Amino acid sequence: MSTPLPPDPLTNATEADVLEPDEQELFEHHRIQVDKGQAMLRLDKYLQMRLEGISRTKIQAAAKAGCVLVNGKAAKSNYKVKPCDLISIVLPEPPHETELLPEPVPFQSVYEDDDVLIVDKQAGLVVHPGYGNFTGTLLNGLLHYFQGKTGRDGQPVQPYLVHRIDKDTSGLLLIAKNEDAQVVLARQFFEHTIERKYNALVWGNFDEDEGTIIGNLERSPQDRRIMHVTDDPERGKHAVTHWRVLERFGYVTLVECILETGRTHQIRAHMCHIGHPLFNDAAYGGDRILKGTTFSRYKQFVENNFRLLPRQALHALVLGFEHPTTGQHMHFESPIPADMAAVLERWRNYAANSSSVD
Repeated sequence: MSTPLPPDPLTNATEADVLEPDEQELFEHHRIQVDKGQAMLRLDKYLQMRLEGISRTKIQAAAKAGCVLVNGKAAKSNYKVKPCDLISIVLPEPPHETELLPEPVPFQSVYEDDDVLIVDKQAGLVVHPGYGNFTGTLLNGLLHYFQGKTGRDGQPVQPYLVHRIDKDTSGLLLIAKNEDAQVVLARQFFEHTIERKYNALVWGNFDEDEGTIIGNLERSPQDRRIMHVTDDPERGKHAVTHWRVLERFGYVTLVECILETGRTHQIRAHMCHIGHPLFNDAAYGGDRILKGTTFSRYKQFVENNFRLLPRQALHALVLGFEHPTTGQHMHFESPIPADMAAVLERWRNYAANSSSVD
């Protein structure tokens, strides 16, 4: 019987916690116990042999960014691996399982330099190909956009994802333009130093002005397309969402959500868990009247808002990070898009003119 590996010094996670890359922040996290009979070998060569499909260049970039630990300490690529060494490595975005083709998919760029591209993603645009969406994604559009462009090193520019946001969520997305930048940014996401603020319109009012939701997330056994909070601390993935009330409209509330972790559907699942599903979030039950009267006039008002905003009311408003090359702090804000802004204004007017709102 093999001995379980001890908690990882990068994350304090156990072996079971790091077998799958997260679906929102795109990482592979490997831990390897070197065999007792292993001859001394350069760390990058050893990892290239052990990690299928991972280039030596990517491993070297990870080591340079401090993403490779040996026995709990950052190690350089030329470190000589010794028997029984415990190696931990974080690598961003596993290799694509299928070939991706360039397509002229429109998107809005708000900033670009040699290392990063900031996209203000419109609602309805899928970030990465997956089941049911193999073409027409942002990644297909980025491949088309970068065609014929070269970086500082003369190599073709490629898009490298370090995170993603849901199809029907709008807002800011960070793209790396080379492997070195990707690894450095991935480390920032991994260490939760990336600044991310979302605005969400949710059902119901709150007793408090702010709070924190802590709950492990896993796929729902009833519906594998959505996530839910599990009561078992040994299951799911650790997730933390901080929220703060921005505006109260009685039956719905505008909140700011700050992500400490970045799990799949985190805000949507966490808000549903505390009884405040996002407005018009069909997957989590927010696409029906959950608060308010049964009068036909109010019902018509809500249904009109659903038509104006045919998606969950969630927008990635703020993105902040340390530039992977210069180290300069970068900060970006995206205005609330027109569909969500229109619904907010309608609720604002309704609350101001209705004596029946709690």
